[in-house]
Amino acid sequence: MLFDPANEPVEDVVAPELPIVDPHHHLWDQKGNPRLPQRYLLEDLLRDTNNGHNIVATVYLEAGAMYRKTGPEELRTLGETEFANGIAAMSASGIYGPTQACAGIVSKVNLSLGDPARDVLEAHQRAAGSRLKGIRDSYVWANFVVFGRPVDPARQHMLRNPAFRRGFAQLAPLGLHYEGWGFHYQIPELTEIARAFPDTSIVLNHVGTPLMIGPDARPEGEVFPEWKRAITELATCPNVVVKLGGLGMQFLGPEMFERNPRPTSDELVPRWRPYFETCIEAFGVDRCMCESNFPVDLSTCSYRTLWNAFKKIAAGASESEKTALFSGTAKRIYRLTDV
Repeated sequence: MLFDPANEPVEDVVAPELPIVDPHHHLWDQKGNPRLPQRYLLEDLLRDTNNGHNIVATVYLEAGAMYRKTGPEELRTLGETEFANGIAAMSASGIYGPTQACAGIVSKVNLSLGDPARDVLEAHQRAAGSRLKGIRDSYVWANFVVFGRPVDPARQHMLRNPAFRRGFAQLAPLGLHYEGWGFHYQIPELTEIARAFPDTSIVLNHVGTPLMIGPDARPEGEVFPEWKRAITELATCPNVVVKLGGLGMQFLGPEMFERNPRPTSDELVPRWRPYFETCIEAFGVDRCMCESNFPVDLSTCSYRTLWNAFKKIAAGASESEKTALFSGTAKRIYRLTDV
């Protein structure tokens, strides 16, 4: 079910002056999950970012979009980097408004190539220049279909694969970080690789995605303590930061996902607050950043409602803490010096 604005009350924007760097969004023009828009391009992103909140810049995350149709398999993801860099150049012209869209780019490279991954990484750097900040080669694994596609069995325990680790080792020397997404029961393996490569910066996406759907689904009362223990242990690795968001995806369960009418920000706050506050307590605000994960989280609410919910969760924070959560950490991690 696609998002219908008519099913969501329009809210006043909370703290409209607060600068936001959205460190996680996608763009695409492709058929995929029927719950998501088939097309989400610059004009769609700007429709959301210009809807009341002060979005000063964004970071593009790989989404399997615009791959090259021909050429060596390992280089086909270059098409997405070229696409995102083109969008960034369009936005940097100023013609499309003040938001610096795609100011940072996180691309996809198959790190399981091992040592030869370095050549591919360098090709992405040539394609995007200084805008390339990191690489996401997600380790997500489950025994059911995710986003309409079966999960490659090779992704189970991928972070422990020696070939993957040889590819992973190429990131830090090139000034790139690793961006990881998996489910909560995979967090301990991320902790292992963070300790094995203390000089490589790692960004955990979507608070580690607690999983409460699927054939082995368990209630939140069992999942949350397990997730919290894993997050607390991961936070002992100083080279790891975490993105606060992604809870609008279906994995948290059906309570808010695709509800009609759509939940308000006041309804989302108690649902999301325990995950945000746990991460902030474990990592500190300087290692946390709020993310939209749009248009994926559009399945639950609008862009305006999402950022309202985040701001309400952070209402008791100091001004410096809010700055860190909504822009400061993202600027530092993605080295956005001109924002």
